[in-house]
Amino acid sequence: MTGIDVPALAIPTVALVTGGSSGIGRATAARLAALGSAVVVGYNSRGAAADEVVAGLAGSGHLALRIAIDDPASIAAAVAAVEDRHGRLDALVNCGGATTPVPAADLDGLTDAIFDRTVTINLRGPFAMVRAFRPLLERGRGAAVVNISSIAARTGIGSSLAYVAAKAGVDALTVGLAKVLAPRIRVFSVSPAGVDTDFVAGRTREQLQKTAERLPLAHVTTPDDVARAVIACLVHLTSATGIVVPVDEGRHL
Repeated sequence: MTGIDVPALAIPTVALVTGGSSGIGRATAARLAALGSAVVVGYNSRGAAADEVVAGLAGSGHLALRIAIDDPASIAAAVAAVEDRHGRLDALVNCGGATTPVPAADLDGLTDAIFDRTVTINLRGPFAMVRAFRPLLERGRGAAVVNISSIAARTGIGSSLAYVAAKAGVDALTVGLAKVLAPRIRVFSVSPAGVDTDFVAGRTREQLQKTAERLPLAHVTTPDDVARAVIACLVHLTSATGIVVPVDEGRHL
């Protein structure tokens, strides 16, 4: 039997997760810490929650750090803090985001202010993080970026048309960044659907369950389901970049 050369797993020593105080970000931070990573838990306004996340992580060397991804000065300060503490970054997971639900047909309700803020947070934010942290990622080992996208990018159905457009932009950005950052940095999108979090105001567990019953896998996606996909990209997919990984219970079928 011919031997197969299996590349070493790219377990990050230093990882940063935006939106790390809750939901997908919190689950991802826990998974990374369990692998032995020193995790920077980025947050915007939930400082106490981020501190709680850090206190509960396995291992040591973790840090809660305020990062407003719509504020260049805040991002620059975060870069300085990570460089001072670690000198490099092996994994950047862009989980931070925000949305204002507006029915798709309510074009007047989707004001310029809502549209601009949605795109700024969900599309410009991840780009700004990659742009700022690129030098530290280039010092990293097996460096990779994972952008949390959404199935809304493909279905055109989401909390608002602005959110749909922003997430479609994230997937396109992932492909573009993968080209320009290779070979030093891999870039992925992880694209979940209907995750059981409080991200969308007013959405209930019962609504998610009813939707899940119509899907091939008949399961409500959990934050940890998405976190495990993130880990797969960071650690296992060492010969891939520029791809979108759906975590949607087969919704796309």
